[in-house]
Amino acid sequence: MAVPRDTLLAWLDAELEVAAWRDYGPNGLQVVGADRVQRVAVAVSSSLDVFQRAGAEGAQLLIVHHGLFWDGASPVIRTLGRRRLETLFRHDITLAAYHLPLDAHPVLGNNAGLMGVLGIEEHAPFGEVRGLPIGRQGTLAAPLDVDAVAARLGSALGSTPLVFRAGDRPVRRVGAISGAAGREVHGAAAAGLDCFVTGEPEEDLPYLAPELGVHVIAAGHHATETLGVRSVAAALEREFGVSSVYLPVENPV
Repeated sequence: MAVPRDTLLAWLDAELEVAAWRDYGPNGLQVVGADRVQRVAVAVSSSLDVFQRAGAEGAQLLIVHHGLFWDGASPVIRTLGRRRLETLFRHDITLAAYHLPLDAHPVLGNNAGLMGVLGIEEHAPFGEVRGLPIGRQGTLAAPLDVDAVAARLGSALGSTPLVFRAGDRPVRRVGAISGAAGREVHGAAAAGLDCFVTGEPEEDLPYLAPELGVHVIAAGHHATETLGVRSVAAALEREFGVSSVYLPVENPV
């Protein structure tokens, strides 16, 4: 079933409330392609490999978390950018990106997904970026050792989490902010959380975790941001009847 491209993009823009965000780059449409969409591909980041695979999959729309364009980047299209754009044009693929809105969404977002991995069904906002809440926090059904929490995340995400322990305290209350949010350990401590889940570690987390009394799990920037795009793909299948494909990437970071 082919659906107008602009219908899908308008639904995503509204559902993810992109107009409310002051992001580090444009959300929504980035490169225009085919007018109608039967197949959607999703991936975490823009790359030539992902664009080529989306074309091979017959996708008319590719949705990513990390788009092509960022504030402060050079506006000059050089060889790498040209090759990427040529691939999109050759396959008539529309590229759309959703960054902070896709981290923050209370149902489809990366952080809501991390709560789901941990079996936390009821969760609330936690942490802010540019004045809006981005993370989620909630309480485990039963207390766990931090290594058990990390193992559950690693199994679901396909990553090898780093664990920075804060003693032997059990984990009950957990907060999550995907990607590169290691600095938010201070906010986790202020919120009284037992454990903070993010993607990338900061150099001083081995010291900050025990000093602040918060376990920190760094489960991978890429890995913690696979959940949102996959949720978006499933939502588009339900809402519009399009088919979808997730394009995984081997990325240990």
